[in-house]
Amino acid sequence: MLQPVYFGDEVSAAGYRLAGIRVYTPDEHALTAGLRSARSEASLIMLSARLAQWLPAAELEQLLAGTAPPVLVVADVSGAVPLPDLATRLRRELGMLE
Repeated sequence: MLQPVYFGDEVSAAGYRLAGIRVYTPDEHALTAGLRSARSEASLIMLSARLAQWLPAAELEQLLAGTAPPVLVVADVSGAVPLPDLATRLRRELGMLE
């Protein structure tokens, strides 16, 4: 059975782990390999906003656009990195922004 996966900081990961979610706290160099592995093993991937910044923009867009498994960018405990503006992204993809 596929299980959700969280990639982020250790403090947030502890909470996700208590909820029964598999967690990874990779460094910047291991993130891409971990995500590649999780895409074949997870039902959902949650990526902290801080770790999402480590990825090249094109790679992040490709991850977010995929559907199997869905990838969500979630807030981390520090809140230092804002979440992506979903409304603006949707408007851009629907051609409502120039």
